[in-house]
Amino acid sequence: MNPESIAPFLFVFLMVFVFMGFPVAFALGGSAIVFGYITNLLGYFDMYLLFALPERFYGIMENKILLAVPFFIFMGTLLEKSKLAEDLLKTIGMLFGPLRGGLAIAVILVGTLLAAATGVVGASVVAMGMISLPVMLRYKYSKSLASGVITASGTLGQIIPPSVVLVVLGDQMGVSVGDLFLAALIPGLLLAGFYILYVICFAVFSPESAPALPVEERAISLGALLGKCLFAMFPPLLLILFVLGGIFVGVTTPTEAGALGAMGALLLAAVHRRLNREMLQESLQATSHLTVMILFLLVGSTVFSLVFRGLNGDLWVQDALTNLPGGKFGLILLSNIVIFFLGFFIDFFEIVFIVIPLLVPAARVLGIDLVWFAVLMAMNLQTSFLTPPFGFSLFYLRGVAPPELKTKDMYRGVIPFLVIQIFTFALVLLFPKLLLTGM
Repeated sequence: MNPESIAPFLFVFLMVFVFMGFPVAFALGGSAIVFGYITNLLGYFDMYLLFALPERFYGIMENKILLAVPFFIFMGTLLEKSKLAEDLLKTIGMLFGPLRGGLAIAVILVGTLLAAATGVVGASVVAMGMISLPVMLRYKYSKSLASGVITASGTLGQIIPPSVVLVVLGDQMGVSVGDLFLAALIPGLLLAGFYILYVICFAVFSPESAPALPVEERAISLGALLGKCLFAMFPPLLLILFVLGGIFVGVTTPTEAGALGAMGALLLAAVHRRLNREMLQESLQATSHLTVMILFLLVGSTVFSLVFRGLNGDLWVQDALTNLPGGKFGLILLSNIVIFFLGFFIDFFEIVFIVIPLLVPAARVLGIDLVWFAVLMAMNLQTSFLTPPFGFSLFYLRGVAPPELKTKDMYRGVIPFLVIQIFTFALVLLFPKLLLTGM
């Protein structure tokens, strides 16, 4: 038996460790080391290859692209903890309140702005769930529509720049994060537009399930309302302009833009007199938790990848993927089907670190544009937040939802938005010109 035929069994070892209850980061490294030791005894793996690990770990710590991750996470948590996101949602909700389905449209618009200002899904879902869900339920919105709009809008942070997932994808696939941000902008905005279109259609055909706000709830002059909207929207929009504008015109790198964004969020919180020690400590703690999780996953996947490559598993995967029926389209279709179903069970970061390194070499051999491929992957990974039973957006909302919102309502509510995501994914797959990369 040659090493290439043994390599696939490493994934069996990984699944055993995962189902034993080990965190995925430790399961990746642990399964690789145990499997490497066993195959070394059988004469198929050279343990001396593990001496390359310190150099690889140092490369992770030296990676300047990954510095953008904690900056963008910190920016998002600051906007959420300082309640600037809450101000935004309340004022836009009042602006669209006179329309049927207006509150739902406001949630989508705020979700889009928060995605462009933070790139952090959890903060967006929790903020909108705490603020808008009680209001929507109080005014007799459909429970499924309310939960579906909040969870789906929160996932826009996955695809609309500055997405943390796009930063990690760019690092793992070896492509420019700036190019990814630019390429993902139109598909992300298109997705938000389809969400709004669905809400409008829902309100037309079922007006009692998406009513307008009562007149007494919007008893404010138009001038005062517009002033409040301008005051709430201008600072986040200015922050977005500085962060994304600097990247798109080439003035700043994503890491530098992330640092500017974090500083801008601090200044916004200070100007609104909401910057205090407790809020800052909570933001730093949340940033540390998520950043450490990502880095431990990266370290575990590095060990896993080294052992897998030591068994020539990368050659086995590349040969299998490059000889699929349909060539490029066959690889794109199979890889996205696999990622979609993995999203039912494991976290999106875990999918990135386990699956993406196996797909990139084959994609390069087949001549697939990696920026386009990465955007497709990001859109597909976005569905992992909504797919029952383990969709993270569902868990985020469940944690802040009132008791009257049942889990079955949440599952029923995300289905139309999953269909919209799959439809938008198909558009980007069939019409790559939707991206701003000149493909």
